[in-house]
Amino acid sequence: MRKTVYIRFTIVLLIIGFMLAIQFNTVQNPETRDTRDIWAIRQELSKETETHSELLSEIYVLDQTILKYGNMVSESAELALQDTVEQLKKDIGLVEHTGPGIIIKVEPSLESVALGQPVEGISPDLLIRLINEINRFKANDIEVDGKRIIYSSPIRDVNGKTTVNNIPVRNAPFTIKIGTSTFEDAQKMYNQLEASTIGDDFYIDNLKLKIGKPEQNITISSYDQALNNQFLKEVPEGES
Repeated sequence: MRKTVYIRFTIVLLIIGFMLAIQFNTVQNPETRDTRDIWAIRQELSKETETHSELLSEIYVLDQTILKYGNMVSESAELALQDTVEQLKKDIGLVEHTGPGIIIKVEPSLESVALGQPVEGISPDLLIRLINEINRFKANDIEVDGKRIIYSSPIRDVNGKTTVNNIPVRNAPFTIKIGTSTFEDAQKMYNQLEASTIGDDFYIDNLKLKIGKPEQNITISSYDQALNNQFLKEVPEGES
């Protein structure tokens, strides 16, 4: 009889110990909860919705291109190929852009002018940061001091001068033109650049960014240098 009582008592203690262990583990490792407020969640949801909308727009454009290409192939393969080539030239910057956009002026800061400090050229790192910031807001076309930026445009220091496409960029003042798909995109670009902290980086280098209001029509020159096609080779006529 006493042995049975001991066994039951031991089982009860085991159960109690097991429950205490579970409770202790729960207290030490609580379930991770999202502590963001409702506005932070709404902003995140808004960003995801905007990204989803942009992807749908890109899919629609590609679908229309495929449909157009298919229709043109049935009529004329040469015409379809020519149309595709022209679109590719436009996409990579080999065609002059005329359309909505904004113009940024890079000027010496007021402080440097007041103190009579010499105007220094923009550094390659700072110019690259600005272009990355512009591209982050989905610019279509960019021109720096009359030099069209394309996928292969080098920005580097050559003998103490910042160069774009191996051509020196003038000391401030000079302009940067940004082309967008629509006027609404130009307005969004303007607001985003105004809210960006990139201007603070320019002040450190005694430079100032003057962001112009969105315009309906600006002209951005085409890329006027030879392209280096490292992996593409022209097929002689008659070969397939």
